[in-house]
Amino acid sequence: MTTIILALILILLALLGAPLFSIIAAIALLSFHFLGIDTSAVIVEMYRLASAPTLIAIPLFTFAGYILAESKSPKRLVNLSNALFGWLPGGLAIVALVTCAFFTAFTGASGVTIVAIGGLLYPILRKEGYAENFSLGLLTSSGSLGLLFPPSLPIILYAIVAKINIDQLFLAGIIPGFLLILLLSIYSIRTGVVAKIPKTSFHWKNLLLALKAAIWEIPLPFIIIGGIYGGIFTATEAAAITAFYVLIIEVFVHRDLSLFKDVPRIMKESMVLVGGILVILGAALGLTNYLIDEQVPMKILSFMQNFISSKIVFLIMLNILLLIVGCMMDMFSAIIVVVPLIVPIAKEFGVDPVHLGVIFLANLEIGYFTPPVGLNLFISSFRFEKPILKLYVAALPFLLIYLVALLIITYVPPVCYS
Repeated sequence: MTTIILALILILLALLGAPLFSIIAAIALLSFHFLGIDTSAVIVEMYRLASAPTLIAIPLFTFAGYILAESKSPKRLVNLSNALFGWLPGGLAIVALVTCAFFTAFTGASGVTIVAIGGLLYPILRKEGYAENFSLGLLTSSGSLGLLFPPSLPIILYAIVAKINIDQLFLAGIIPGFLLILLLSIYSIRTGVVAKIPKTSFHWKNLLLALKAAIWEIPLPFIIIGGIYGGIFTATEAAAITAFYVLIIEVFVHRDLSLFKDVPRIMKESMVLVGGILVILGAALGLTNYLIDEQVPMKILSFMQNFISSKIVFLIMLNILLLIVGCMMDMFSAIIVVVPLIVPIAKEFGVDPVHLGVIFLANLEIGYFTPPVGLNLFISSFRFEKPILKLYVAALPFLLIYLVALLIITYVPPVCYS
């Protein structure tokens, strides 16, 4: 009876808006207490987390992403993308896709992308003749496009929680990420042709000017990917190099930001996000200790084996579960809470851990704009001042395209081994 009462109290607190980490921590502490195990078992995981060498990559990449978003980099990259792709049918839509993917990869938080890039591109899309629903759906869904590209923060967090190699997961997400951009670009081209959107003529002069303006941002992905896979530095070292490089170019080269006025504010804002992630992570790892001690994943596996006998059926059920989780929880919380449960189960069904990581992240990327409670839908509703129901309708065509890509990612594993 005591357990039931406590469970009801925790559920009530969660519904009333109590912080997620406090609910998770309370469940972990109470679970160990009822087992008669010292509650220091929860804190042990905090120590293990603090000693993880890859942990430092999270604040460094987050800081770099926020610096880019606060500078004039979005405008420079939009101009460059437009110079490269604006001549295609639906070229401006492709510009939006490429630019959003770049920024989401660095910020890891799609809300930042919608606010920074969406506000810039939405009036341009409408002015060029794109339908309102298409423009809203494109920018809402593109807010999470790029989470599969390095140095995406969710990739780093997933690798830490699942205890797999970050470099392998970085590499595995590249082709699936480009697959999403390709499918969305095809849809954008078709839209441009059907709607008879005017194309921008290609001019070498415009391209050279755009290249010159963005010359310092262009090397970023190549520095990170080339450095890691060329054996020059580790993912953690890449994070430090990226943060330093971005700080120098945006403060001292472009002079978009003030070292003493803007940088301290950006540091504070970015570290608030990181702090929230780490607090949730520490509490969740303590709960994971209890789940492992009680063999909860194995019990779930035994239950599932009574109804599921094949890897294909398991992957179907996994995708359905993750799509629901993705629209109900933010990505960071979902990774921290759900990954420890599904990793051992997936292993028993013969799913490669790296492939599982890509499937997991792709599902949560879709969950960001899946009705009725996908986070991007509400951010877009606020940013563009449109009714949430209108965003539901606008996002549906893009949701279908993402689901096609998800099927390919899930059932054609070689796309995850670039």
